Amino acid sequence: MSPYSRRAFLTAVGIGLLASCAGGDPADPADRADRADRAASTTPSAPLPSVTPPAGAARPLERSAPVALRIPAIGVDTPVVRLGLQADGSVEVPAITADDRAGWYRYSPTPGQTGPSVLLGHVTVGKYGDGVFRRLDRLRPGDGITARLENGTTAEFAVTAVRTVGKKEFPTTDVYGNVARPELRLITCGGPLTGDEYRDNVIVFAVLIPAGER
Repeated sequence: MSPYSRRAFLTAVGIGLLASCAGGDPADPADRADRADRAASTTPSAPLPSVTPPAGAARPLERSAPVALRIPAIGVDTPVVRLGLQADGSVEVPAITADDRAGWYRYSPTPGQTGPSVLLGHVTVGKYGDGVFRRLDRLRPGDGITARLENGTTAEFAVTAVRTVGKKEFPTTDVYGNVARPELRLITCGGPLTGDEYRDNVIVFAVLIPAGER
């Protein structure tokens, strides 16, 4: 089991999904609070099992925080900020600004480490328009994602799946649970917009590309 798995999964199981997608007025604290998802107090009843890396899995990279993210297929080239937890236990999201950025959930592995590295982004940013992950649902298996790391290296991933799920059915284990190879999760909101809230979450799953295949 990776060092990440127990701590981060036990934290993330109470988080569930992206706290807010900035569909309403970003200047209204009451609006933000009304749309924030509250953390549950439950934790898994048993430890996560150890898993063996699949044949052909990429060799993990050293720990180094992401500073930028590129997704050529949907025109994303964004700096990356660090995110944690809010006071109410919900996952922090990037600030709502005209210069929208993606954020790395710092209780997850860094991109290229063994385990699921989780990055979040807005689909819209209120009066500022489209968010950095507006077109995330257009990604397809095989599309490339590159994370530039603080130590000057890059981690290159290939999309394996794109899922749109109802927020009430958010697959916490699939997103934050233990995996035996370096993987990536990108999360935003999606689906129909009801009032100022999106019904679903869009989740992109990707795997680190072995060095010889980049």
